[in-house]
Amino acid sequence: MKIASEHNLYVIEDAAQATGADYIFSDGSRKKAGTMGHIGTTSFFPSKNLGCYGDGGALYTNDDNLAAKIRSIANHGMKVRYYHDDIGVNSRLDTIQAAVLRIKLKHLDSYNEGRRIVADFYDESFLGCPQIKTPLRSPFSTHIFHQYTIRTDPAVREDFRKYLEKQWVPSMIYYPVPLHLQEAYKNLGYKKGDFPVTEKLCTEVISLPMYAELDQEQMSYITTTILRFFENH
Repeated sequence: MKIASEHNLYVIEDAAQATGADYIFSDGSRKKAGTMGHIGTTSFFPSKNLGCYGDGGALYTNDDNLAAKIRSIANHGMKVRYYHDDIGVNSRLDTIQAAVLRIKLKHLDSYNEGRRIVADFYDESFLGCPQIKTPLRSPFSTHIFHQYTIRTDPAVREDFRKYLEKQWVPSMIYYPVPLHLQEAYKNLGYKKGDFPVTEKLCTEVISLPMYAELDQEQMSYITTTILRFFENH
């Protein structure tokens, strides 16, 4: 924000997977993810911590002028019906989705706390397993665990994924191809090897079941099943 202020820039904060998380500043003050920049964005896709029954999202801002501009763009560029001040899009959240979110928003904190309990259980269960690298928790923020993503040896990841599938434990490998190797960005001129850390992580990560309603029996089954695999690898 300081750099943006010096150069007269806007900061657009992507909080699509961080709804409800806190950022803790050096003076001890806190702000919610999505409220630190000039504009914050979030997703209400059904799998998110605060999800609707279809697709949706929202922007946050404290700037009245930006808010008016955003509302206009989201509604075909109209401020007054049938009078178009901007070239806009149809990006309105429909009423049914808004009604669902209005109810679920009241429970967001408890949803996120439930996810942290699951993450704590995973962390403790995998503590003695060197083949599993658990997610880092930064001291300057709270973690809401939209996903619980571990890292493991690329040589066994696919066998591990197939093993979990056979044991009826869901898993997901998100973002297997880094941005700089996507067809959509090939004209930027990057090639394999230009971002070695990113490329390495894409071969290591795998996400485990994560939702607030996981119970003790389910968590125990998931972790025991996972540890059994690594005992033999």
